[in-house]
Amino acid sequence: MIMNVKLLEHTPNPENLIAAAAKLCYSSSTVDELIMDNMTDESVEKFLNMLFDLGHESPIEHASFTFAIEGISRACSHQLVRHRIASYSQKSQRYVSENQFEYVTPPSIKEYGAEEIFDETMYKIQCEYENIRDLLIEGMVKRGMNRKAAEKKANEDARFVLPNACTTSIIVTMNIRSLFNFFKHRCCNRAQWEIRDMATRMWKLCMEVSPTIFKHAGPDCVTKNKCGEGKMTCGKFSEKKMEFDFTSFVIENKNE
Repeated sequence: MIMNVKLLEHTPNPENLIAAAAKLCYSSSTVDELIMDNMTDESVEKFLNMLFDLGHESPIEHASFTFAIEGISRACSHQLVRHRIASYSQKSQRYVSENQFEYVTPPSIKEYGAEEIFDETMYKIQCEYENIRDLLIEGMVKRGMNRKAAEKKANEDARFVLPNACTTSIIVTMNIRSLFNFFKHRCCNRAQWEIRDMATRMWKLCMEVSPTIFKHAGPDCVTKNKCGEGKMTCGKFSEKKMEFDFTSFVIENKNE
């Protein structure tokens, strides 16, 4: 299965909402007056740029984005859910049998000639998973358990042999401030390759909706002009800046 990242939903007019919330902090106007203050796109962009220059990030928590992600490994999803200020719904290996599971093959496995061994290992795990699951089901049924309940219980225990490579599906919702933190760490070259690919796809989807906000997001070398990894830096500042270049991204999307 190939990785698939979709933007399902997002807060309507996130830039206007955040600008209104931020203006409330600096204005004596009522909420109704702020909402009725129909700012132009130019004034919203100017205000938001000022907001990020000041480092005032709390207003961006008012808007959120929801993504559907398929075809990532369990190794990747385990990293994703470490970002705690978010909401997750993931395919359960307790309720869903992993018969004929799909799996992610790291590029290095193919590059260095280990693909045959890797595929054979996945096949062996698949066979043993199914054997264990069948034995558990039959044993539980013989002891009087309802077959449907036995299948659920068997899934729960047989999954212990499944590999990190096994694919999963997950829906994730993050507010924009959490997304900024996520992109800072996971779009960096120091991040693991799979979650970096996923995070970059998510950033591009956010840029299509809200470029004025998300042009300020990304790894430190892009947003702060310096690497936050210290001696562990990849040293590829110029390449990363080109990858997250706001101007090129806008031109590219206009031409599509």
